[in-house]
Amino acid sequence: MTKLSVNINKIATLRNARGGNRPNVVQAALDCERFGAQGITVHPRPDERHIRFQDVYDLKAVVTTEFNIEGNPTPDFIKLVLAVKPEQVTLVPDAPDAITSNAGWDTLQHKDFLVDVIAQFKAEGIRTSIFVDPINAQVEGAALTGTDRIELYTEAYAHQYHANREAAVKPYAEAARVAKECGLGLNAGHDLDLDNLRYLKEQLPNLAEVSIGHALICDALYYGLENTIQLYLRQLNF
Repeated sequence: MTKLSVNINKIATLRNARGGNRPNVVQAALDCERFGAQGITVHPRPDERHIRFQDVYDLKAVVTTEFNIEGNPTPDFIKLVLAVKPEQVTLVPDAPDAITSNAGWDTLQHKDFLVDVIAQFKAEGIRTSIFVDPINAQVEGAALTGTDRIELYTEAYAHQYHANREAAVKPYAEAARVAKECGLGLNAGHDLDLDNLRYLKEQLPNLAEVSIGHALICDALYYGLENTIQLYLRQLNF
């Protein structure tokens, strides 16, 4: 079974646009779990423009499924993760001013840095994942860092899906194969939606987890949050 982790950053974006606590980020996470999500993902950024650091502490106290914290491992981020001790931390090399994640790690160039950071998290029993592009050498490089999993950055797949889904998924299927050979668990995320999710799952049989936020919250405006989560789960486990 492939788990669905709901990224609730967009819930926080809506709250922050008006001030106050509506919608309530913690309640939204609890509702996502109640509606069938098998994990909650947050991606706090240094400017706290959506998820705030306090949100992460508040969520850790109540989330009963898998809690996944994504982010660039700056000193403040590392301190936060070590304090909260989520089930999983996903390392993403996004710049502070990035609107959203837009590239995977160069696991070869940054190997020493990743080895050091991952060792800190694993010493505290936190499962680690590295955000990578579907490039075999980068997957092999990830295996040398000590990480438990990789998360394939699926923007290119999503953008090419409707033009030629076979060509779009090919590098991802190959990267998934290499990950399995290297003993790495496999996650995926970015721009996955109700159109392209099932085919990705079909072509990546070892896919353990997907993290989906923007598209899922957009769909929830029309279908409702509970129904939308069920629709996504059906695309994953058919």
